[in-house]
Amino acid sequence: MLTAKQTFLYGLFFSSVTVLFWGMLPIALKLSGGFSDPITLTWLRFSVAAIILGLWQWQRGKLGEFKSLSKNDWLRLFAAGTFLIVNYTSFAWSLNFLLPGSAQLSFQIAPLFLALGGLFFLKESINWQQWLCFVGIGLGMLVFFHPIFGQGSQGSIWIGFAIIQMSAAAWSMYALLQKSLFKHLAPSNILLAIYIYALVVMLPFSSPSELLKMSSDDTWIAAFCCLNTLIAYGAFAQAMRYWQTVQVSASIALTPVMAFILTEFCVAFGWWSDSISSSHADMLSLFGMLIVVISAINVQLISARVQRKAALLTKSLSEAA
Repeated sequence: MLTAKQTFLYGLFFSSVTVLFWGMLPIALKLSGGFSDPITLTWLRFSVAAIILGLWQWQRGKLGEFKSLSKNDWLRLFAAGTFLIVNYTSFAWSLNFLLPGSAQLSFQIAPLFLALGGLFFLKESINWQQWLCFVGIGLGMLVFFHPIFGQGSQGSIWIGFAIIQMSAAAWSMYALLQKSLFKHLAPSNILLAIYIYALVVMLPFSSPSELLKMSSDDTWIAAFCCLNTLIAYGAFAQAMRYWQTVQVSASIALTPVMAFILTEFCVAFGWWSDSISSSHADMLSLFGMLIVVISAINVQLISARVQRKAALLTKSLSEAA
């Protein structure tokens, strides 16, 4: 049985890994556009993740968990897989209408969807202080990405924004369905089932022959995208296990900030200069980033305090009984 401090630290670690790898992913996807279409690359990522995770679970003797699943559990697994496929493909599709920064900014509605889903479906509570922090995260994101608002034509921006909302809603539903299955399956087995399901469903719409034409550099980029899928979603699943949905959703809101930092890091070192360019953030954007960081940290502190109070109350009631 983990202590409250250990639970908090485990959640913090896995949330941080998730943010780091999701922050790196847009850069890798940007580089992959030259040798593969989004659906084929997504199919490859799911396929590699399914093979590696399947072998790992088989070696550890963990596949027996699937025998205890009911029909309803399998339906929830397939639904979660479907929502994750929609999330992946629609986000990639939105990049035809939005710049990467605009897409990342628009996708930040997902943490709010996730928190609301936790409130209505999982009966998790959100107090007024947490709501205030979410408002701060939203305002900070708007300020942080303010230089991009005038880019692109109005029509394409609205189409891209609508597609991103669909992607964010699908991702939130996937996350909630995944959390509802934790009593029956380990996070790694949930992901394994979803990866195998996506591998089969997406195959008719992908073009694996494209992957045979990759250069050595392209292969490294594709390999990183595949490992990113395995590591990021594995860490996310573990974070959802140790933290409340509202805590994880606040942490994920830091992903665009991480993407910005990593992009500027690539620009500073001259890596992939033909594909990666600076966002030229001004002082107002940096101030927005500060608002996001402070708001996200406060959500963690508030949530941890609420958990401690609940634990003390439960202990007091038990002793009284």
